[in-house]
Amino acid sequence: MLHTTFEKNKSMSKQITSHIMMVRPASFRMNEQTAVNNYYQRVLDGLKPEEANARAQQEFDTFVDKLRKAGVQVYVFQDDKNPDTPDSVFPNNWVSFHEDGRVAMYPMYAENRRLERREEMFDILADDFGFGITEIEDFTHFEDMGLYLEGTGSMILDRENRIAYAAISERTDPHVLETFCDRFDYEKVMFTANQTVNGARLPIYHTNVMMCLGTGFSVVCMNAVDDPKDKQVLLQTLKDTGKKVIEITENQKEHFAGNMLNVADAEGKEYCIMSEAAFKALRPDQIQAIEKHAEILYSSLDTIEALGGGSARCMMAEIFLPKN
Repeated sequence: MLHTTFEKNKSMSKQITSHIMMVRPASFRMNEQTAVNNYYQRVLDGLKPEEANARAQQEFDTFVDKLRKAGVQVYVFQDDKNPDTPDSVFPNNWVSFHEDGRVAMYPMYAENRRLERREEMFDILADDFGFGITEIEDFTHFEDMGLYLEGTGSMILDRENRIAYAAISERTDPHVLETFCDRFDYEKVMFTANQTVNGARLPIYHTNVMMCLGTGFSVVCMNAVDDPKDKQVLLQTLKDTGKKVIEITENQKEHFAGNMLNVADAEGKEYCIMSEAAFKALRPDQIQAIEKHAEILYSSLDTIEALGGGSARCMMAEIFLPKN
């Protein structure tokens, strides 16, 4: 069992940050390349591409404004129309930033999502905002082998205990996960998480749809984990690392109630960020359980959720880099 090594691996790493990178979309629409295994994407009848992008931009701007008013430091990059990147609003799938100054770049399933990777953003974070970047860990060569690991969509990182939780799918390959864990000194907790699609149980495309991890709590859809052994290991590991487990139902998961992120303001006040749809799906007792750890902040992301199949957590790439 993994729990025997937790104290040994306990690091000085922080679990949450007040620095968030976000990308404002330029050509947001339903991405046909991701819809083949993202069963959360829905067609909005009668909505033209330019209208979809305008709505997404409005939702994005309102969301950023709420985060900034709460004291979260948001670094916004405006996407370009060329190349065509309909999912650029979800940067956490292609990049992650770490406390030791390393930046990881990830292999992406959809070819048009690979165009989202923009290394000039790293220069701006370093030169304009004073973040220290020591090295880029590039995992993108796995795309040549048809193997993928889509960042903190594929992995839920317990940075304090050095554990990477990952639901295996077409977008989350065990070999790439193992490589990441070796490079960044993480232990892995792998499992399969499913959802019902046309009567069949099929893998959920990203782990962060069914699970989030905060400093003292975890919101998780245990009913998505069909294998009893997987479920036992997942639950026990969360408890052994001191996380209060707040379970959500599969129906709540469908409303993105698992797609949350624990962040802080500059003074360390904690927030649990989610969409309005996720908040409305929660029961009063679940809201109360979350707010024992962090104040809930939510914003309407209806268009982004429907066409993009992702929600609030997917839109935020946490920056743990040291400041120069």
